[in-house]
This record gives sequence, structure tokens and C-alpha cells, in this order.
Amino acid sequence: MRIFHRARHRPSATWRQTTDRAFTLIGDGRYEDAGALLVMAADLEPWLSDSWFNLALLHKFRRDWEQARSAGLRAVALLDRQHGAPDWWNLGITATALQDWPLARRAWQAYGLRLPGAAVGADGPIELDLGTTPVRLSPDGESEVVWGRRLDPARIEVLSIPLPSSGRRWGEVVLHDGAPHGERVADGVAYPVFDEIELWAPSPVPTWVVLLQAATAGDRDALERLVADAGYAAEDWTSSVRLLCRACSESRMAIDDGHTAHHDPHDDGDPLHPGHLSHLSQAGAGMSWLVERECGIAAPASLVRTLLDRWVAASPATRAYRDLEEVC
Repeated sequence: MRIFHRARHRPSATWRQTTDRAFTLIGDGRYEDAGALLVMAADLEPWLSDSWFNLALLHKFRRDWEQARSAGLRAVALLDRQHGAPDWWNLGITATALQDWPLARRAWQAYGLRLPGAAVGADGPIELDLGTTPVRLSPDGESEVVWGRRLDPARIEVLSIPLPSSGRRWGEVVLHDGAPHGERVADGVAYPVFDEIELWAPSPVPTWVVLLQAATAGDRDALERLVADAGYAAEDWTSSVRLLCRACSESRMAIDDGHTAHHDPHDDGDPLHPGHLSHLSQAGAGMSWLVERECGIAAPASLVRTLLDRWVAASPATRAYRDLEEVC
């Protein structure tokens, strides 16, 4: 297919119709049929960067990263403008999935991001400090929004302890998409929610669930500090987890961490049964502290019971635990 010396022009009506039909099929999950149409569109307008960008997107949806890289490179080669084009961002995600770090650096810089000198010159993974942000795990299944640390523009290390239904663990690194899908507001600051694409690096640390008897919030906090000091994590799911409908989850939502004085109206759980199947805010007049707490712990099997025993030993009159179980 020769594309040299062809004047750039607006795509034909046939190209637009073919492409529109392809994205309708993508929305229905019919990737094979959509792929045939997008290949047809690329044959119709091979000198159009959008033809190859659309194919690169399709291959990303299918997690066919080699094909996504090939189509992405053709797309950026045909761009009229360099900086800020989404073609470069998509290529950066693809290169990160493939651990093609030279191409990832080239893509982020071409998009317009400024990388620190050390990150630009290194051959290994890009390691940046982009702060924390929420990420939606398993967006096509039982999705869950958790908090994580952004390692680069396409990777997030999970800092929360995900529920077992998500299939994810604390400390795992996930590849995420570039377009935000909702927001979470904490302390007046809005954070974009990014959707996970796939697991990039697994975590060897298992997830445990345990029922605590914690007489006060201070007792609960003491366990979280103890586990954190050991290099792992504990999270009071009774306070931190709430169930949301999809519309709420994908909108602009304020963080409710269990310190407000009423049941969260966006919570689809049962307020009479708090825990990882619901969320009940505890603060405020007339609402007493629940002594029994459902807690998630991320720690090795050789250490988790030792940590719990230390926690109890520090105040046996106000602390106890039972039903420790590995869940992920």
C-alpha cells in the first residue's frame, strides 16, 4: 500500500461510516468484527493517522500489545502535530505494557510530559513520584475503587487493601487507562479515577480478613500502625468500604471515611450490617462505636498471626480477634 506523495485530506464518508460502525461493534464487545472494519478503513485511508490510531485502540482493548505498538507507531508517523496528540499517550501505555522503556519515554516526551533527567536517561522502568490517585480495579467485573501511588503516567501501585472480589492484592502494580472515569474528592481536592487495564506486576503478599474486637477507635488504629511498622498494611473495612451503584461510582464522589454523622445516601449496602458488604459512618450524636470490626490485612502467612497476637497482648482487656482467613 503506497502512501507517499498523497495529499492529506478529510476522510471520506465511507471511511467515517465504516469507522462509526466499528466502534459500535467495539461497544458491544464484538472485537473481531470491529477489527475487520477498521482494517478496511485503514485500506481506504492509509495516510490518515486516525486509521492507525483506531486500530491501535482496538488492539489495546484486546490486550494485543504487539499489534497495538505496530499500529501506534504508524499513527504517530502520520501526525500533523507532535505534542499533545492522544496517539502518543496511547503508544506510551502500549510501550509500558510491553516494558519497552525507550519507546515509553519517547512517547511521554512527545506527548508533552517533562521527565526528570534520570528517568529520561535510564534503560529500566520509569520511576516517577506523581502522588496518589484512585484507580478502579476490575472495571468490567466486580469493580472496586482503591487508592494507589502513581509510578508513571500508566502504572499505579495499589496502596489500599482491595476486597477479594476484585482479585487484586495490596502492593500490586496495575496498568491503567489514560482517560479519567469519575472523581473522588478528599479534603476539598478532586482526584481523577483511572480504570485498570490489566495487572502489570503481581504481589506475593496475601490478603487476610479477620474479625476484630476493638473497644475504641484507638485500638483499631493501633493495629493499623503495628502492621504498617512491619512493612505491610491493615485496613478497617467496616469504616472504609461502601457499595455504590455504577452511576455513583463513575461520577464525582466525596470520600466518606467513616467520620461523618450519617449513613452515606450513595451507599447501596445495608446500614444495619456494616462491614465489607456495607458502609456505616460511625461519628456523630447517637451513633456508638461498633466494637466488632471487619479488617483486611496484607501480610505474609508467617507473620500475620504474630502481629495480631502482639496487638492483643498490648491491651488484652480491650482487644481480641477471631476467624482469621486468607481470602486472596
